[in-house]
Amino acid sequence: MEQKKALALHDLSAVGRAGLTQAMSALTAMGHQCIPLPTAVYSSHAGIPGFVTQDLTDWLSGALGQYEALGLRFDAVLSGFLSAPAQVECVRRAAACKQPNGILLVDPVMGDNGKLYKICTPELVDSLRQLCHMADYITPNVTEAAVLLDLPADTTPESMTEAEDWVHRLCERYETRTVLTGLGDETTVFTLCGQDDTVQTVTNPKIGAYYPGTGDLFAAVLTGSLLRGDLLRDAASCAANFVCACIRATAQMDSQPQWGVILEPQLWRLYDEGNFTGNRTVL
Repeated sequence: MEQKKALALHDLSAVGRAGLTQAMSALTAMGHQCIPLPTAVYSSHAGIPGFVTQDLTDWLSGALGQYEALGLRFDAVLSGFLSAPAQVECVRRAAACKQPNGILLVDPVMGDNGKLYKICTPELVDSLRQLCHMADYITPNVTEAAVLLDLPADTTPESMTEAEDWVHRLCERYETRTVLTGLGDETTVFTLCGQDDTVQTVTNPKIGAYYPGTGDLFAAVLTGSLLRGDLLRDAASCAANFVCACIRATAQMDSQPQWGVILEPQLWRLYDEGNFTGNRTVL
C-alpha cells in the first residue's frame, strides 16, 4: 500500500504547539507523509506576547510552482491559518494538485471565543468564504461558523437544535461536509458532523481547561482519519477523542496553557500499524 501524502498549508510556530508542528506530528503518527508548506513563520504562536513573524506568501507561491512543474499529486490538502487573500489563491493552486479522489479540508481560521483575529480583514473573510465553496470538508468553530453564515462573530446557537440548523445551512450554502466544533455545556463538549442532509453528534467530557492550537490539532487528526478511509463521524470521533486525551493529560501535568497541549506522549493513540504495513488493524 502506497503511503498517503497530505499537503498542509499552515503557519509554523517555533514555540507553543500550534499549526504545522501539530499537523506534522499527528499525520506522521497516523502513517501518512505530511508535506508542510508554511504560510508564515512565528517565533511563537500569536497568543504569546512579543512574537516576531515573517510572511511567506512569495515563497509559498514558488514552492507550489515547483510542485506543479514536477507533476506532484497529493491525497489530501489541508488548509489552516492563512494571513492574506493571496494565500487563499495558493490553496486553490494546491487543490489542483490533488489526486482525482483526493480531499481538500479547509479549517477556516478566522477567530475564536466570539472575536475575529486582528489579521482577519474583510477581504480575507471573503476569500475564505470562497475557499469553503471549494472544500470537501470544512471545520469551523462556533465563531467562524457565525461569520460564514453572515452573523456577528459573537453569535452562538441557543440550543442543540439551532446548532444542527447551523450545520445544515453551512452544508447547503457551501456545498460541502461540515464539522462544527466549540460547542458544549458545563459537562460535555459536542462536535456536530453534517453530511448528506444528516447531522451526527460526537460527545466528549468537558475537561475545564483551554489551550491554544487544539483546533489545528483536531483538523489534522480528522484529515489523517479520513485518509484512512474512515467515515466522517468516525473521523470526527477519532479527532475529538485525541484532543480530549491531550487536554486531560496536559491539565494533569500542570503545564501553562500558553504552551499548548502536550501531545507527544499521546501520539501512540493515533498509531495504526496497518498504515505502515498495508494491513490495517483496529487498535
